[in-house]
Amino acid sequence: MKKKNRLGEIGEDIAVRYLVRNRYKILNRNWRFDKKEIDIVAEKDNKLIIVEVKARTDAGFEKPGDIVNKRKENFLVEAADAFIKEFDIDMETRFDVIFVFFSGGNPAIEHIEKAFYPTY
Repeated sequence: MKKKNRLGEIGEDIAVRYLVRNRYKILNRNWRFDKKEIDIVAEKDNKLIIVEVKARTDAGFEKPGDIVNKRKENFLVEAADAFIKEFDIDMETRFDVIFVFFSGGNPAIEHIEKAFYPTY
């Protein structure tokens, strides 16, 4: 397995544990629609939460907001729409991003709720 893929899996595992500790119900992981994938689908407070997870070994000069660009946002919206239709979900939907930064001993987590809103 490539190092980058392994880092992503570890980051997603950490994000899931973080969400569960914060009372999110995990509905699905790595859900695929065509070539699109939603890292984590969760529910909290009667809202469907679509979570994109980004893991980095060094925060470097990248700002979290620069990592998920407009193209990726559109990609997630399209996949979320397919998920909602497939499972006949009638809930308000929110798009979050969780960043997992590995630097030193423990990973640092940054959770951005309402990271973006769908535009049509």
